[in-house]
Amino acid sequence: MSDRTRKIAESARRIRKNALDMGELQGQGYIAQALGVADVLAVMYSDQLRFRPDDPEWEDRDRFLLSIGHYAIALYAALAEAGVIDTDELQTYAADDSRLPMSAMASYTPGVEISGGSLGHGLGVAVGMSIGLRHKGNPARVYNLLSDGELDEGSTWEAALAASHHGLDNLIALVDVNALQADGPTVDVLRTEPIQAKWESFGWNAVRVDGNDIDALVAALDELREHRGSPSVLICDTRVGRGVPFLETREKAHFMRVEPHEWQLARDHLQEAGA
Repeated sequence: MSDRTRKIAESARRIRKNALDMGELQGQGYIAQALGVADVLAVMYSDQLRFRPDDPEWEDRDRFLLSIGHYAIALYAALAEAGVIDTDELQTYAADDSRLPMSAMASYTPGVEISGGSLGHGLGVAVGMSIGLRHKGNPARVYNLLSDGELDEGSTWEAALAASHHGLDNLIALVDVNALQADGPTVDVLRTEPIQAKWESFGWNAVRVDGNDIDALVAALDELREHRGSPSVLICDTRVGRGVPFLETREKAHFMRVEPHEWQLARDHLQEAGA
């Protein structure tokens, strides 16, 4: 394992632990998604994004948009790991008057670029930001994390068409393909495959990787940063509950109930596996 990979892997493990600590406060939540997407967030915040932890509004920062607002528990863990918010503040997650609501809101939390909630809006906002940055001559990039469930939304594909039409090579979409959404397996709700071919048919440069393979994520993102002439999408196949075997196989994992004694068991698994 290279030093670069080791640093990211350690960051991913801390993001997972922070997410578990926050989930324990409520006893339930979107913890399966947080564990699954932790590697993607660790790569972004510890290796790829340009930002200043002490100045979240820095004009030249790369913009990271969380379209899937219910993944906020994962984003807060990553922002704490990145030094944008204090780790101690994670203990206020979802509490009254907290800056860390269950669904991410830009008006509350430093480092949160858009308010999540109704799915399918993030990519449209990302397109507007990308056009605006280009008009300003700002070299910052826009990254938009969305879910495979959001591919059910027509607005996502309208935004994809617009991004291709305008040749927005300062835009990279990240799709978390965990094959699960609120109403069941994605394939049963609305079949979205072949995902890569569909993005390519909309004029995007598309790459697909194992979203829990840090080396593959880094190599793909390094490559996508150099691409010119069209927007890019990184399709990340992830496993819900990654790093905690008994959560990886739990049914009804979209909004997961975890028993009180299981939280420490989950942390023990992460520690033993180095996940």
